[in-house]
Amino acid sequence: MRTTVVEIPAEKIVDWESFHSVFQAALGFPAFYGRNMNAWIDCLTYVDESDGMTRVSVGEGGLLALRIDNAPDFERRCPEQFRALLECTAFVNYRRIEAGNEPLLTLILSGWFSTPS
Repeated sequence: MRTTVVEIPAEKIVDWESFHSVFQAALGFPAFYGRNMNAWIDCLTYVDESDGMTRVSVGEGGLLALRIDNAPDFERRCPEQFRALLECTAFVNYRRIEAGNEPLLTLILSGWFSTPS
């Protein structure tokens, strides 16, 4: 399975407006992107197809990993947006499974654990 990792600069997210701006820029959502979580889900559900809803396409059988560095800081600053990211990522995969497809979206959340010295 081929995995495509896209870094999401979560440090730039401070509210819903910036959340959607950051994801639109990082993933290349189209100009008509609805800037809400339903539109976010729609754009990412078919990221294995070249349908123009994202600049990123993982191809059939691929996996898209959204990398969020310093996730604890993002969760602390923007708990509503952080929770929505978790829930909507899960919903994208649920929606695909219900349609008979493989899940294709995952999160890499770094910063939870420190390395013992």
